[in-house]
Amino acid sequence: MTINAKFPMGQLAITPGAIETLQESGQNPSVFLSRHAVGDWGDLSEGDRQENEYSLTNGFRLLSAYRTTKGDDLWIITEADRSVTTILLPSEY
Repeated sequence: MTINAKFPMGQLAITPGAIETLQESGQNPSVFLSRHAVGDWGDLSEGDRQENEYSLTNGFRLLSAYRTTKGDDLWIITEADRSVTTILLPSEY
């Protein structure tokens, strides 16, 4: 499968809480990373979606929010310099 990423994601990182949450849901992090990479920002407000679109072209941080099949929230943040993308729980921010 080829992904047409809108931006470089840099090094990938995942927090312990996110690992546990994904294991409990039986979901692979690549599903969420793929969505983030193509600009599917998940469960964000319209204002936050617009902020991400602005950030794409102006080099600011990108945030996506998703929910696992068990109903737990996950965030994915790509740093402004695109050096690192992290999967984390909102409580770990």
